[in-house]
Amino acid sequence: MSDESTVVIYRRWRGDNGGDIIALFPEIPSDIFGRYCLSFEHIGQHSGADFYGVIQATKPVSAAEAAPLAQELERIGYILRPIKRASYKVHEARRATARAVIA
Repeated sequence: MSDESTVVIYRRWRGDNGGDIIALFPEIPSDIFGRYCLSFEHIGQHSGADFYGVIQATKPVSAAEAAPLAQELERIGYILRPIKRASYKVHEARRATARAVIA
């Protein structure tokens, strides 16, 4: 990973006994069109994600709840910058990165 920090949003899957935590990277595209963002979970590791679909199916978590996942990400080289909400600017950064790859 580069010296630049990576924007991340932590969420918990909804469920009766509390689901797993997912990290969304809204600035990093996982497809050539930038429709989907990169995500990470303990089980499954990196994957593409529909940002808005995941937001609908999850709930926010505290920094303490996200700490184990954050530590795992830092161990593999991420420099994280947690945010609570992704603005239009964040999503546009993902789409711009994808456009630059296919150009």
